Amino acid sequence: MLILTISGSLRARSSNTELLRAAQLVADPSWVFDHYDGLAALPPFNPDLDLEGSTPVDPVRDLRARIAAADALLISSPEYAHGVPGSLKNALDWLVASVELPHKPVALLNASPWATHAQASLVETLTVMTTRIVHEACATIPVTRGDLAADGTIASTEIRAALRAALDVFARDIATRGVNAS
Repeated sequence: MLILTISGSLRARSSNTELLRAAQLVADPSWVFDHYDGLAALPPFNPDLDLEGSTPVDPVRDLRARIAAADALLISSPEYAHGVPGSLKNALDWLVASVELPHKPVALLNASPWATHAQASLVETLTVMTTRIVHEACATIPVTRGDLAADGTIASTEIRAALRAALDVFARDIATRGVNAS
């Protein structure tokens, strides 16, 4: 099972990014994780650069190829001004007309209990984009700066247990419904 993780944060030592890295540490060993770190390299979305028959720029091709290769997506995003960070929304905009994203299983993690607007916005956007959001696997798992060790990892057993529980639900859904079930 190949899981593509996408953090909506460009920040070094982001709690969202570290939550996704911790997911790899607690997940079933048969899962392979691909941590996407190309949000900052994506150009601003412009439909004129994505016309049928055209070749998108390299960063867009890379994003689409990695999504196509993934069996499922795990996304964790901060909230900025009651919304999804522009860099993450930009990435999603590049995927609107692509064929790689529809029906992919998606779980959303939230590292802040106060980031409810961004989470709701992601659910709406990803639903319109016809992904299969596994709502039971979506979780708010608060991570504070104090939860991050000097190397950036999360040592908290409570956080790891909550993360493992969400991933177990995600795995059961994928095993039951398949990877590309609509």
